Amino acid sequence: MPAEAMPTWKESLLQQPVLSQQLTVCVYSVNTITSVAATMMDIVDTVESTRLSSAVGTQHYDVLVVGAGISGIDAAYHLQQNCPGKSFLMLDTQKEFGGTWRTHKFPGIRSDSDLFTFGYKWKPWSGVPIATAEEILNYLGEVIDERGLSKHIRYSHRVKSASWSGKDKRWTLEVECDDQSETRQFSCNFLWMCQGYYRHSEGYTPDFPGMERFKGPIVHPQTWPEDLDYSGKRVVVIGSGATAATLIPAMAEDCAHITMLQRSPTYFFAKPKEDNLVNWLRKMRLPEKWVHAIARRKILFQQKVVTRRSFQNPEKLRKQLIDGARTYLGEDFDIAKHFTPSYRPWRQRLAVIPDGDLYKAIRAGKASVVTDHIETFTEDGILLKSGKALQADIVVTATGFNLCVMGDIAFVVDGRPVNFADCWGHRGIMFSSVPNMAWVFGYLRASWTMRADMVSVFVCRLLNHMQEKGVSIVTPQLREEDEDMQPRPFVEADNFNAGYLTRKMHIMPKQGDREPWVFSQDYYQERKTIPNADLEDGTLIYR
Repeated sequence: MPAEAMPTWKESLLQQPVLSQQLTVCVYSVNTITSVAATMMDIVDTVESTRLSSAVGTQHYDVLVVGAGISGIDAAYHLQQNCPGKSFLMLDTQKEFGGTWRTHKFPGIRSDSDLFTFGYKWKPWSGVPIATAEEILNYLGEVIDERGLSKHIRYSHRVKSASWSGKDKRWTLEVECDDQSETRQFSCNFLWMCQGYYRHSEGYTPDFPGMERFKGPIVHPQTWPEDLDYSGKRVVVIGSGATAATLIPAMAEDCAHITMLQRSPTYFFAKPKEDNLVNWLRKMRLPEKWVHAIARRKILFQQKVVTRRSFQNPEKLRKQLIDGARTYLGEDFDIAKHFTPSYRPWRQRLAVIPDGDLYKAIRAGKASVVTDHIETFTEDGILLKSGKALQADIVVTATGFNLCVMGDIAFVVDGRPVNFADCWGHRGIMFSSVPNMAWVFGYLRASWTMRADMVSVFVCRLLNHMQEKGVSIVTPQLREEDEDMQPRPFVEADNFNAGYLTRKMHIMPKQGDREPWVFSQDYYQERKTIPNADLEDGTLIYR
């Protein structure tokens, strides 16, 4: 029959009631058969996974999440909500959940971000904006209980290596369990790294001259001894970042005196512990969900304004922050020497001091600040380049983190070791030539969790997209038009240049100059690009 006659023929055929019904049934049957076939393929994959797991004695899951801190718990929630048919397990080195908030035990430990944005969008925060570690752990514990996540977590499970097999279409992890007394294997189709970006086992302490001569304890906040008695002692804290700003006011009441020793000044932002808008909304007896949403939106707007000002009008913001210090410390205090940084605001962390507690401790004479360089440690303190000597019974090195990539886990893809410094970051989430793996690296200016949540939505969307396509493997890969990109640091120094980043940026993946190879560290940009990411733009290769 000629092609031009087809519509007429079909129309006449469909005018016959019986034939019309039969054709409808046929179309429905074809769709049903297609759906059944897809389901059968899923069953075959499941059976094959079970066979391979049994053969090698591994425990297999659709998704393995490494880390049961704030990022890992967020990932688990989104898997439950958005990928309900997928099995998953969380592996954590520690004996309990919480990550940073469990491992850090120094005096006064608290959040440096407000909990309306650091907390989860889907779990209202009902406390004060700046929370203690204990309050944050209680919050995370509530999430685990409410969502029934305990059964999905294995504690004291340290991942040593992760090996990808293209033939088996899976990752196999070698895991040390129960204080290295046993090694087990776990396998998964997709690996989700939520372990953070620094080494939890030890902090960064420079090799200062003469440290071995000092008779007292030298302590890093990250490995704080539970039995350290600093009451009535002279304490010197080396460093002036967020950690120093936290522990100095907390220790000042009990020490004989505590000194903050810094090479150069840091910006601090004194803000009230209480939020007047939040208190007013709660007096109105609005639901906590509403209070949380309103407070979150308000804080995000304020952060956006401050961030934009740090780039567009840095001198005015700089003056405002320095004037804030002067308001607390008085006109006679040497603000120019001790609280006037040389860098643009927000190129390093803008440390929050609730109710100006650090300034108040200095003003009261319980704490002091010294801006100088270390010549050498002595038996009873530190000798400075200026010739001044600081007497100390205890020295605290609040000198930063040890940055690490993927928790120092040895990665192998089809027999070849992975050097992540050779990889291009795909939206700062996935990495070129590394299949079926995502990493949560949060924001350095905004709350970490803002990006963790965004990454979670992206990963779940990708997993569902793969299922709809009937594919098992996804690997980021440069397109032909991307081959000429010049590599840029994963976090550029002009953007954010904290010492713990600049020391180790050479071990980090690289970024490019075009989407999706850019990692902007800009929440306000990424909240548009990541949720709307094109999963078929040619940079994700499916098999």
